[in-house]
This record gives sequence, C-alpha cells and structure tokens, in this order.
Amino acid sequence: MNSAILITYEQDDIVDEAIALCESADYKVKHIIKQNFLQKQRYGLSSGKIDGLKEIISRIKPDVVVFDEILKPSQNYNLASELKMEILDREALILRIFEKRSSSAESKLQVQLAQARYEMSRAKEKVRLAREGEQPGFMGLGTFEVDVYYNEIKKRMISIKSKLVKSGKQRKLHRQARKRLGFKIISLAGYTSAGKTTLFNTLTGEKQEKNDELFTTLSTTVRKVMINKKEALISDTVGFISKLPAYMIEAFRSTLEELVYSDVVIVVIDASDNHDELQKKFKSCYATLNEIGVETNKMIFALNKSELLNQDEILDVVDLLELNENKKWIDISAATKKNMDKLEEIVNNIFHNDISYNREKVGVKTYGN
Repeated sequence: MNSAILITYEQDDIVDEAIALCESADYKVKHIIKQNFLQKQRYGLSSGKIDGLKEIISRIKPDVVVFDEILKPSQNYNLASELKMEILDREALILRIFEKRSSSAESKLQVQLAQARYEMSRAKEKVRLAREGEQPGFMGLGTFEVDVYYNEIKKRMISIKSKLVKSGKQRKLHRQARKRLGFKIISLAGYTSAGKTTLFNTLTGEKQEKNDELFTTLSTTVRKVMINKKEALISDTVGFISKLPAYMIEAFRSTLEELVYSDVVIVVIDASDNHDELQKKFKSCYATLNEIGVETNKMIFALNKSELLNQDEILDVVDLLELNENKKWIDISAATKKNMDKLEEIVNNIFHNDISYNREKVGVKTYGN
C-alpha cells in the first residue's frame, strides 16, 4: 500500500469511513488530522494548520494527502502548491476506488464517464492555474488551449455515453425477456458495506466477493432465487455513500435504473451502526433511491446484523429511522440466516400486490424476534 496523511472531521464515524475509503483505494493512513470545519476558502482548512502539516509531511513522507471533503480546484491547487504533494479530495478518492473495483465493460465505462465529468468541472480552472505555473496535483497540460482541452473531454464523454446507451438498450431487452418469461425481480440496495453481498450469497447460495472494503460491488450481478417455491431473479447493486455527487449517480444510472424496474427493492441497513451513522447512511440511501425514482411501496428495509442487538435496541433503530411510518421492515441477519423465511414471505406478498402493510403486520409483532 502507498501511504497517506488523512485530513478529516472529528466525529468517530466520519473518521472510520474516511480510513475505510483510503484503505479501499490502497492507501495506508499514517497520520490523521481532525478538524471541525473543512471548508475554509483558501485551503479548505485554516492557513495556521499548513506549517504543522508541512512538518508532519517532512517526517512521515506520505505518497498523498487525502482531504475528506470536496475541494474546489483553486483549493486543491493552493494545497498542492504549499505542500508540494498530490492532494486527493473525497471525490477523487472515490473515483480511484471505482476505477480499481470496476471489472465489467459497462462499469469501466461508467467510471470513465464519472472521471470525465470530474475533470470537466475543473477544466477551465485547471487551465487558468496551469498557465500561471504548473504545480503538483495538476496533470501537465502542455500548450493546450482551454477550448481544445475542454472539447477533448466533451468528445470523450460523448463517445462513452454512446457506448453506455448501447448497454442500456441491452439491459432493456433483458428486462423485456424476463418479463415475458414471468420472472419477478428483486434488487438489493443500501449503503456500501451494509451486507448486501452477504445477503445475496445467503439467498442464492452464491459466493460473490465480500469483504470490509467499500464498493466491493460495482457491477450488477443477477441470479435465480426460489421465493415460495417459484423462481425469481435477484440482483446485487453498487452501494451508496454520503456526499456522492450527482454526476457520479448519473454516471451509474444505467446500472441503478434496474432498481426502478424491480418488483421489490430490499434496502439493507447495518443495524449495528451507532445512531449517528445509522441516520446519516439511511438518509443518504433513501434520498438516492427517491432521486432515482424507486417507489417506497416496493421497498423492504432489512435491518441486517440484528443478531448483535436485543429486541429493545431493534425497536430503537425502527423509531430512529421512522420505519413505522408506512414502511415495511424486518430485522434479519444475512450471516446467521435469521428471519430469512420471513423476509421471503414479505417479498412474496409484494409480488402478489399485498402491499397494505403496517406495524401490526410487518416488523415487531409478525417479523420481529
């Protein structure tokens, strides 16, 4: 692994996620600087911290400095100029993980599109800054004029989009074929590392890759599964994460739109997270699903890793996430197979349009411990 200094916020859950992102991108965090505010105008952090950061860099000699926030191009430039180091903000770090994780032709194209959009948003500013004198953290632009550089990115994006359109048409044909054959579709969604792939493996008997690193799944995997003695199809999708820019969601739209066409979407939630993490992750997932256009009555909220909680703690999670408000939920364990039969029962009921659920029918009294 390459080494990194991490600049992040003070909250423990944010620190843990930032470290996980670094490790998923193959960076070993050698030092952490915690701040309660990372949006100062010039450097993102206060200028008074720069001298201390220089001393830490000279001692640790990291390969990169990771800044756990979205930086403006000018802020990235200022930091790189002062520190003489490559600076990776949160967006760039996630894109590196995406690039590392992409395996299918479609996911590679989606990552390339996201990278191009990230580059385009910074193109004009990067050219202006480079003309003033190239600095670390900005790829050499040579004699490129701004319009040539900008248009080169646009042409690249048009080419990638045309290829993704073809992939989208292929997906549409697959969906139509499944519909003709009478298959019901289940999709798994949720925050990255919530346990979607473990649940996928439990329901299908597959052995898809699963580990503690973020974004293990970037390509949609579809397999058959038996629900109430009838064959259905289940797919595992890319995980969500907080502060994921709209252009990244848009780049993966052809994959994520499978959620819209599914008959059931199981939203996997790591119920063992602390309450602050739970709320942050749930809001991020729910907002993204709404943005994509997934109907709430198709969703089942699966409180995973519930074997680590007692019944009162499970009810606290339900109240915290306001799952009693006309939402279907069940506490499960993908690892121990707890309540798998009851999860399948809820799925089967939705398949047959029995969606008039409430607290009495789903959750504590029927599907709780």
